[in-house]
Amino acid sequence: MNSLTILGSTGSIGLSALRVVRSAPDKFKVFGLACNRNVEILSKQIDEFRPAVVAIGDIKLSDSETVTALRVNYPDVEFLFGEEGITDLASRGCDMVLSSIVGGAGLRPSLAALDGCKRLALANKETLVMAGDIFMKMAGEKGVELIPVDSEHSAIFMLMQKLQKRDVERIILTASGGSLRDYPAGDLKNVTPEMALKHPTWSMGSKITIDSATLMNKGLEVIEAHYLFETDYDRISVVIHPESIIHSMVETVDGAVYAHMGQADMALPILNAFSYPEKFRNSFGRLNFAEVGMLTFREYDSMRYPALELCYHAGRKGGNAPALLNAANEEAVYAFLDRRIAFTDIVNVVEKTMGLGRFRSAPDINGIFESDAEARDIARGIIREIKK
Repeated sequence: MNSLTILGSTGSIGLSALRVVRSAPDKFKVFGLACNRNVEILSKQIDEFRPAVVAIGDIKLSDSETVTALRVNYPDVEFLFGEEGITDLASRGCDMVLSSIVGGAGLRPSLAALDGCKRLALANKETLVMAGDIFMKMAGEKGVELIPVDSEHSAIFMLMQKLQKRDVERIILTASGGSLRDYPAGDLKNVTPEMALKHPTWSMGSKITIDSATLMNKGLEVIEAHYLFETDYDRISVVIHPESIIHSMVETVDGAVYAHMGQADMALPILNAFSYPEKFRNSFGRLNFAEVGMLTFREYDSMRYPALELCYHAGRKGGNAPALLNAANEEAVYAFLDRRIAFTDIVNVVEKTMGLGRFRSAPDINGIFESDAEARDIARGIIREIKK
């Protein structure tokens, strides 16, 4: 039985991961759970899975009535608090860690997990976007097995097991196109948060759903794929696939294309990450091609989705450029969700921040965190000016 820590247990990925654990109680045992502040869901998870350690990111909750009651009711559970508490939990020895904290906040715990686990199931794409060179080197030196959880990268990972790297011509990442894929491009400036949050296929958190609508999420995945599969950006392409049945494809040098298909359910790539190289039978459903009917594809429109081109530019530039991009995007997305800027302002904020931020060609990890903080300060200033 594999011991498991879930970082971000109350988010959409964490909830799906616990569905996987629930489906195979003889295979996985929860060692640790971490969330930011959703202690209502966390309390139910503690009751069901009885972890040894729990970490709560919002330190202000440490002496709240709810958390105090949890500590009384579960005296055998160790409670940790704040960013340091989550990082501490991530470093504790166990077989597997699922890193699914959203955004740049997931980088420190992902780094810490390399000290304690045998396998890191990576759902926090920002880890590689911000610090890909550094992180991949550290994972290799520490002998930690890195398995991607994003449905696209999970698909590529599985396909790559059947192919020789020398035979791979191109990686093709599929994208749903997000909630606004058929919305008139000229009216995007009028899009409200409620409109952008209605994803047609996937059930995700608000930040990732907005990133899907701008295609920033796919751009971040392009950068992630570059590091995971050691593939040049010129050999990573994106195609819009509204049905989200094909999760990604690999083209080989002879022109053949290998596709990985499955239902749009994050439990499947999570199960693959947990069970690899084995396959576990599960009750998460099966594809019915007669019901699917048809699969469609179309090129992405760079005028509608300028964020994707911005990500390619940042990835090719390297250094701290992706970290600047990521931090600015986070600030812009939350400003949009707070109705402080328009939907079309998101990419503008990112582009301006990247132009103003100090470029570092070969930052160390401290330099990455400094660049993240710098970009956030710049982006907030730009957002304030827009609001005026």
